[in-house]
Amino acid sequence: MRRIHRMPFGAENVDGGVRFALWAPTAHEVRLVLDGEDHVIGRSDDGWYRLTSKAGSGSRYGYRIDGDLIVPDPASRFQPDDVHGLSLVVDPRSYRWSDSSWTGRPWEETVLYEVHVGTASPEGTFAGLMSKLECLRHLGITAIELMPIAEFPGRRNWGYDGVLPFAPDSAYGSPDDLKRLVDHAHGLGLMMFLDVVYNHFGPSGNYLHAYAESFFTDRHPTPWGAGINVDGEGSRIVRDFFVHNALYWLEEYHFDGLRFDAVHAIVDESMPHFLEELATRIRRTFPNREIHLVLENEANQARWLSRGSDRRPRLYSAQWADDTHNSWHALLTGEAEGYYEDYADQPLQRLGRALAEGFAYQGEPSAHRPGVVRGEPSAHLPPTAFVSFLQNHDQVGNRAFGERLAHLVPPDRLKLAQAIFLLSPHIPLLFMGEEWSASSPFQFFVDFEAEPELAKAVRDGRRGEFRHFKAFADPETARRIPDPTDEATFQRSKIDWTETDRSPHREALLETQHLLELRRDEILPMIGSEFRGSRHIVSQDAILELSWTFETGILRVRANFGERPADVEIGHDARILWSNADSEATSGVVQLAPWRGIIVKEASA
Repeated sequence: MRRIHRMPFGAENVDGGVRFALWAPTAHEVRLVLDGEDHVIGRSDDGWYRLTSKAGSGSRYGYRIDGDLIVPDPASRFQPDDVHGLSLVVDPRSYRWSDSSWTGRPWEETVLYEVHVGTASPEGTFAGLMSKLECLRHLGITAIELMPIAEFPGRRNWGYDGVLPFAPDSAYGSPDDLKRLVDHAHGLGLMMFLDVVYNHFGPSGNYLHAYAESFFTDRHPTPWGAGINVDGEGSRIVRDFFVHNALYWLEEYHFDGLRFDAVHAIVDESMPHFLEELATRIRRTFPNREIHLVLENEANQARWLSRGSDRRPRLYSAQWADDTHNSWHALLTGEAEGYYEDYADQPLQRLGRALAEGFAYQGEPSAHRPGVVRGEPSAHLPPTAFVSFLQNHDQVGNRAFGERLAHLVPPDRLKLAQAIFLLSPHIPLLFMGEEWSASSPFQFFVDFEAEPELAKAVRDGRRGEFRHFKAFADPETARRIPDPTDEATFQRSKIDWTETDRSPHREALLETQHLLELRRDEILPMIGSEFRGSRHIVSQDAILELSWTFETGILRVRANFGERPADVEIGHDARILWSNADSEATSGVVQLAPWRGIIVKEASA
């Protein structure tokens, strides 16, 4: 089987050669630079420049803008020489797929594993990651989520500085290498997700300002500069650019799902909202595939997560549950600075609400951002509308030293949190190496070696981020923050798979595997049935009681986060799934010491 996504942008093989198309409404003249020669292109009234040439796969090309500036294709399928180099003509039909019968897996089966390709294997490539998939399947992972892979400046980056969103970064391999990774994953029964960024472009290699100024708008500023224009003059082409990007990854690369980064930074005052149009067009394009769409959205907008009468998502499958993570983190570590300020006042109460209802903030004001009211009611949504995690790339890597939770929290506390996290009916996400408590940090890194001024700005900016934190008030401590431009920072962030053969990592891995087996055998049959409601109670003694009721069963959690032992009732008919209590239950009662808990399952009434 061969796959191609047809789109109005970029270079596309057609009868008679290759059709080149660039939308450049604010350029005065555009020439195609093809294999070292310039070709005049005529302009249409709507700002498009199109030309069909006798080029073929492997040809190098770019566009000469207004006489001097040569730029890559914004819809380039591959950039062999980084973001400032020429683009390469790629024929997607050259790859023969072997997964023609693959249509995906149901959402409730999802157990996500977030991966940064460059640090997930010694090779730091698509091929290197492919060699680890069998291990992850054996662990109980069902879906691999790649951090952004769109072409970024240099050879190392988290991926959120991407500027050419259709081109898999050449540091990781070729387009066919990525297709082989997806193909192999499907052969193992694993879904593949991709993190995509539609709220900004990176600081180096974005040439759109030079010929398509209307791609951006000053009406909606973002932390990265001018906002993406999805609701002003010329926005139809801009919206199509990103919609086609989503369709491209799902069709041409056969990804099963997408995670949309920080959609709260995409401001749209038109109708329908860009997010509605995006999901609607995706769902209509792939009616016979299991396609899963996940949001990162600080605004906690439950409106995007609604279900139809068939219990399937109307638009988006789920949202990253940052409230759940932040509550866990404040409870486990006692940290109260930065955005943890919104959770440190009542961490257990906020955790209980987030686990039971999805959002901890459902219209309440923020202490961290005075005057900001965040969130919408979410208790009506099923737990599978939320992707929960104890760690992810942001929550580890945005720490000054990139420490993982195992470096910060006593093992008994982390054990309790991990059990509740992996056995809750939320969709779980593990961050690479978390399953064995990897010793390596995950630190912030970039590669702007070719642009010293930008490298200095990023280095200074990184240290400036922490100036308001008490721990970094001392200049000497601040100077210890790793330099994001230093390759050593990147190398330190690589996970070491050989740790899984050594204690205590071996034991941590076995415990994770055990919990995921329990999830598959005991939790999955419930969450695939009708959700009938949830309940949470926090006692004065800091005992958390949670329950989720489904058509096929009730899941209950009892956990002691207080300072003294406490007796809790679990019910005579309850079947214990997991417990770290120091004694067995007697007559439906179990004593829980501090940081001990029990998870049980009951039949529905």
